[in-house]
Amino acid sequence: MRLADLPHALPPVVPAQPAFPRRLLGAFRRKSITFCTGVTDEATVVYWFQSRSFTLDLRLPDGTATSVSDRQGWVGDTLWDEERQQMSWSIARSYQPRNQWPEPAELRFMGNSVLEFAPSGAYVEDWRQQSFRGPLLGLRLLSLHDEDMGQDLPMDGGLIIAGNHVAYAQSRLPRLDAALRNATGLGQALTDRLLTPEEIESYEVSVALDGRTITHSTQGGRIGRQIASGTFALQPDGSVLLSRRVGGRRCRLRFAIDIHLPDFTFDRQTEGASRTAEWMEKEGSHLFRHAAIAS
Repeated sequence: MRLADLPHALPPVVPAQPAFPRRLLGAFRRKSITFCTGVTDEATVVYWFQSRSFTLDLRLPDGTATSVSDRQGWVGDTLWDEERQQMSWSIARSYQPRNQWPEPAELRFMGNSVLEFAPSGAYVEDWRQQSFRGPLLGLRLLSLHDEDMGQDLPMDGGLIIAGNHVAYAQSRLPRLDAALRNATGLGQALTDRLLTPEEIESYEVSVALDGRTITHSTQGGRIGRQIASGTFALQPDGSVLLSRRVGGRRCRLRFAIDIHLPDFTFDRQTEGASRTAEWMEKEGSHLFRHAAIAS
């Protein structure tokens, strides 16, 4: 079956509620980041997709024109500190060979906005929920079986469907990660010819907005193509296999189901004090004259 068939074929998987607030589930676009220096960036393309236990993240400073060595993308285990009300991430393998965003997130909510404050005071990011209602499916990539070599390899990545939006991540093959450890960065890996540009961008993080066609990706050649292309099959043990070519070889990727809610309503509003509704109704002609949902 293809990706479009997957939510209909998989059984619901409703695990315990995530440790973090449920309003963080879904697909978010970064509207802006403001730094303590007073400057604000509203141009970089940034998306954050959240499943029950893992996160997919894509950052492209110059959109489709972003150079191979300047792209950012990762998959990470989501961690929640209940006492501090902070979210953080354990990232084993990412597009960049280092963690460029090491601070945890202090989160506050307003309407459809999630405000992420760096504890150091370095920046605040304004994230906007993109999803309304629909399936919430999270699959975590565990391994790859090379059918031509008969070899199993550890992999990292995942697939998240949040309403009409999809994100997919697939790490580089282990031998390429080993080569990167010998370099101080992607630019150095290219200069020293440890990896080719194609090998560097083989770490895929792709996003498809309002459908299944890729709109943003660490792989420039994937724009306009179908996300998570290949054939899916549900296994007797509950895992999901995706058959596709990786590095020109026939492979099967194995995923574990993290969550599957066939019909999920994503949180896009927050509650105010009891007097809030009365004030808004009274002053609405002024308050909402130019107000609209910003995504």
